[in-house]
Amino acid sequence: MDLILPCLDEALALPWIMKRLPAGVRAIVVDNGSADGSAEVAVALGARVISCEQRGYGAACHAGLLASDAELVGFCDCDGSVDPAVVPAFAELVSSGASDLVVGRRRPVSAGAWPLHARLANTGLSWWLRRTTGAQLHDIGPLRVARRVCLLGLGPIDRRSGYPLETVVLAARAGWKITECDIAYRPRAGRSKVTGTVSGTLRAVQDMSAVLAR
Repeated sequence: MDLILPCLDEALALPWIMKRLPAGVRAIVVDNGSADGSAEVAVALGARVISCEQRGYGAACHAGLLASDAELVGFCDCDGSVDPAVVPAFAELVSSGASDLVVGRRRPVSAGAWPLHARLANTGLSWWLRRTTGAQLHDIGPLRVARRVCLLGLGPIDRRSGYPLETVVLAARAGWKITECDIAYRPRAGRSKVTGTVSGTLRAVQDMSAVLAR
């Protein structure tokens, strides 16, 4: 399977991520305009690297999805907050037919791993998601696994922070079996572009609210 890693200035996190990558899982690092040499670091560590000129988390995710040729694909934040070693367990739920989409539910390992403002925003969006779609999820998770062809068939259009949420909304409306699994959530390497600041979180909330409003 392929693990798609949207990447914007994540040179500090990439060595740990690649070291933890399970056998049989290929990393596709989607460089989204990094200025810290992330692409070169990823290549040196053995990842497949593609470039996405359109800025935005969703743009990078979708570029990786289009570049993949694997049956199963996963999306994972490229900041070292999630251990990719858990990916095979997610993939097994999909390949066995037990689930169509598996989403990680963050369980912080320390107080600073998930800032309060970001956690509160996620709680509100998750409630709105459950109310709107009936999908019993409690997190717009940083790790998601499904079949590549099925994901392409959903036709997500968001190219910013709303992409993960839109994937779940479209999957729920299509009648997919969606499973939520706990994952340890670690402090990220470096400074977050989204959850690390109130302004970044507000932009993400705006993007996701637009998805739910549609």
